[in-house]
Amino acid sequence: MTHPILPVAGPRESRAWLGAQLRARPGGTGGTLVVGLFAAATAIVPAYALGLLVDRVRAGGGTDALVPVAVVIVAAAVVGGVATGVSAHLIRRLGAGILADLRERALDTALRLPAAVLDRAGRGDLVSRVGADVSAIDRAVTEVLPTLISALLLAAISLGTMIGIDWRLGLAGAVAVPLHVLGLRWYLPRAAPAYAAERVAIAQRSQQFVESVQGIRTVHAYRLEDRHLAGITAVSARARDISTSVFALYTRFVGRIHGAELAGLGAVLAVGFLLVRRDAVTLGEVSAAALLLHRLFGPVLHLMVTFDKAQDAGASLARLVGVLGTDPEGRGGGTAPTAHDLVLTGVGFSYDGTTPVLRDVSLRVGSGQVVALVGSTGAGKTTVASIAAGALRPGHGTATLGGVPVNELPARTVALVSQETHVFAGPLDEDLRLARPHATPEELTAALARVGALTWVLALPEGLGTVVGEGGHPLTPAQAQQLALARVVLLDPAVVVLDEATAEAGSAGARDLEQAAAAALAGRTALVVAHRLTQAVAADHIIVMDHGEIVESGPHADLVGAGASYARLWAAWTARAADGPGPPRTDAAAGPVVGSGDPPVPQRRQVRRDGPPLTAQRE
Repeated sequence: MTHPILPVAGPRESRAWLGAQLRARPGGTGGTLVVGLFAAATAIVPAYALGLLVDRVRAGGGTDALVPVAVVIVAAAVVGGVATGVSAHLIRRLGAGILADLRERALDTALRLPAAVLDRAGRGDLVSRVGADVSAIDRAVTEVLPTLISALLLAAISLGTMIGIDWRLGLAGAVAVPLHVLGLRWYLPRAAPAYAAERVAIAQRSQQFVESVQGIRTVHAYRLEDRHLAGITAVSARARDISTSVFALYTRFVGRIHGAELAGLGAVLAVGFLLVRRDAVTLGEVSAAALLLHRLFGPVLHLMVTFDKAQDAGASLARLVGVLGTDPEGRGGGTAPTAHDLVLTGVGFSYDGTTPVLRDVSLRVGSGQVVALVGSTGAGKTTVASIAAGALRPGHGTATLGGVPVNELPARTVALVSQETHVFAGPLDEDLRLARPHATPEELTAALARVGALTWVLALPEGLGTVVGEGGHPLTPAQAQQLALARVVLLDPAVVVLDEATAEAGSAGARDLEQAAAAALAGRTALVVAHRLTQAVAADHIIVMDHGEIVESGPHADLVGAGASYARLWAAWTARAADGPGPPRTDAAAGPVVGSGDPPVPQRRQVRRDGPPLTAQRE
């Protein structure tokens, strides 16, 4: 499945953003330009001095005439070297500051985007932007930009000096300029789309890999290993082929650069020969002009060649600037509704646009109610939960809260807690403050106490200040879920969607985690994908799903008495709970578990019904 990538800024938009960044740093930009000009001016002094030396040698000058010139050359070389180093440092510092700001703003924008936007674009595209694209720009800032700016300044001052010696020598040296321009005009139109295509291919490769890894259990369940490996191989081969073609294009460009240099130097020597014969200029002046032009070969070669990396960095810059302009689709800009009834009406959904995962699902969670979703794996429960939370947009139908589409609600109105809870690396109190940045220690302890986590948190080596996550104090899956529920308490959303949020607790910690979830949901509208039927029993209303459709709906006692799908699940649950040390999953009666999410249904099967599908709406 191909995802539409996040927006990419156009050249004008990228230039406007970069210009605004430079204007926002007038001191750094001005200082860098002044030092760069000084470094370029000192770089041409040795070539000009060598021309004077040639004339003095021809005139029979002695040591007294030669030593001052030699001193000037040495001094200019030393001062020029220092100035060039300082200029490169200032350029890198200025560029690094701009890149740091861009990276932080792009990540901040991405974190504030609705999950639906990232789901449609694919997380691999975002990963490649904040990873490979930032690296490409960083390389340009540290390796390309100093050389690029120095070469431009040196070329301008050198040509100006040659014109000052004799305008005809300057004109002869300028022969190389149109040839360089023609080379660039040939190269740039071909390189720009090539590098953009290369970046897209890299993003697609990242996306294919990330999707395969994230869905590894579903891949194994449906025996899709060969298909996913073939997909990864195909996108990797495409990225390789594009990179190879880009390099071939680059080598042809370098050949054109060398041809321009040969033409320019040949023109200076030929015109200089004629001018010297007419005594219009001295041999030293011609030598100085030739040395000035030759001195440009290295920088101009770097200037031309760095367009290669500059194009790469430019494509990466456009992708990052494009993130800054991403439309959040109105999410977070609206006003939270006063009514908190969650309604799905005629909702259908398909992940691949062909295979339906949900079919005409309608349900209502009344304000303050807790409604449980149960059913076998693949029934569509996680997809319903994601649509209810605004993480996915329905293919057709509507999902509203208080009459407002959930995708247009302020970001903190609906909270989604999934089975896969992440513990961020750092002090535990900072992990909690992700939900409420300015929460006081008292508010943190109150939230932990509410979900039954305060006792074990206070027992940690440094209490709330204990470093957890990667490289820190390890937490059990149940403790990680308690932290997620404590964040819900701190966030205080109107609606909470729990997607098997107690699935990782294990039999021993199931009851404690269920009690924590119940405490976090108290007084809120909640839709719960029930991992254990004890959660469903405690709910106000239960919805039973099978193959993307609602097959039953009602209170626990009514559904057990009906003797249909839910009654069979309850019978299997109670029987296995009596036989084993721990209760089974709600989908145990329907076959093996293949994952916590809803994989696309391979083919539509006839759904057994005991009556028409009902909704969770109470009369």
